[in-house]
Amino acid sequence: MSRSLLIRNALIVNEGTISEQDVYIQDGRFHTIGRSLKKIADETIFGNGFHLIPGVIDDQVHFREPGLTHKATIASESRAALAGGITSFMEMPNTSPPTLTQELLAEKYEIASRTSPANYSFYMGVSNDNYEEVMRTNPKTVCGLKIFMGSSTGNMLVDDEAVLDRIFRDASMLIATHCEDEATIRTNMALAREKHGENVPVSEHPLIRSVEACYFSSCKAVALAKKHGTRLHVLHISTEKELDLFDNSIPLTQKRITAEACIHHLWFSDEDYERLGNFIKWNPAVKKATDREAIWRAVLDNRIDVIATDHAPHTLEEKNRSDYFSTPSGGPLVQHALVAMLYQVKQGQITFERVVEKMCHAPATLFQIQERGFIQEGYYADAVLVDMNRAWVVDKSNILYQCGWSPFEGQRFSASVLTTIVNGIVKYANGKLTDESPGMRLLFNR
Repeated sequence: MSRSLLIRNALIVNEGTISEQDVYIQDGRFHTIGRSLKKIADETIFGNGFHLIPGVIDDQVHFREPGLTHKATIASESRAALAGGITSFMEMPNTSPPTLTQELLAEKYEIASRTSPANYSFYMGVSNDNYEEVMRTNPKTVCGLKIFMGSSTGNMLVDDEAVLDRIFRDASMLIATHCEDEATIRTNMALAREKHGENVPVSEHPLIRSVEACYFSSCKAVALAKKHGTRLHVLHISTEKELDLFDNSIPLTQKRITAEACIHHLWFSDEDYERLGNFIKWNPAVKKATDREAIWRAVLDNRIDVIATDHAPHTLEEKNRSDYFSTPSGGPLVQHALVAMLYQVKQGQITFERVVEKMCHAPATLFQIQERGFIQEGYYADAVLVDMNRAWVVDKSNILYQCGWSPFEGQRFSASVLTTIVNGIVKYANGKLTDESPGMRLLFNR
């Protein structure tokens, strides 16, 4: 029988307001929300002075299972996500083998159903030659289709113009794109080799994976979406130039083309390569400070709809390679994404209400997730209690990623995640995972 939970006197941040209320949770859902509730529960949490937000929904992670489990697993990274207040994730198909058939997609869901304490969904991967498999994807039970319109792992690059047109024309569900133009990247890589030989420094990364590579590819995706009326979501915007492609004149519920910003593109710039090197090597690349500031403006004026992580861990050995070409791109972020944004709240960069909008409400709305993303009676009880005044420093002793490192090591954050609740169950509290029972598969109102 499901246990009941009562949260007393928390400052609830939800739908643009902050108000002190009680929350009564029963049978895994928000049952009653109000002041001074006359309820008795199996467990009571006193939220006095703390903020309660909906569980964060991360629409882009790489948890590396199957096939790349020396880097991470669904279990290890979902545990780290819970410590960071992320209660639901959507995971990408560039595993080994890549998720290009319905059978391989089902295998990932089966693994998560046993090992993920967070809620989960997985993208179906698109290649140049799996059209029939893609069309079998159920939009009510799968978050979206993922197209790499730029170089990627294995057989994941979609560069056949006819295939792209056909998928955009026929897809009945959301398409998420990684937009970098492969031909432009190859040209820039050749130029870098001419200049540096095989000793290309990582500071060349934003020149190799350039503004033009991103813009050319994003333009192509947006043009295809407009041509066919496709529901398009462009992931990890990294340049100022791309922002003109996105609209803020209509409500999110009416948008057919949406965009995402990631934590690293909001935090770092090319000035940080000298200090952090390969540890901030991502695709698309971290670029100029002017790009970062433009992305912030787009988050605040709603040209960008979602803040996510693109969590993509690699081992320390892989990241410590001296050779630019053999060092993989990506880094771990799910444990630190929310606190990084709450740090920016303290800095006056963004309001608490807007953080919740971009990390909780908007992903639920944009992907049409059933009954999540808001603190509402009847919705699944995914929630996070945070202390805005409990500072801490990131170091190896408190990192939960399997890879054991973070680009934020040494960073002092001003807020802490106290408690993470998933489907009414306290999964993380007071610095420890308290329950690792499986989360739920996300479902979609499509």
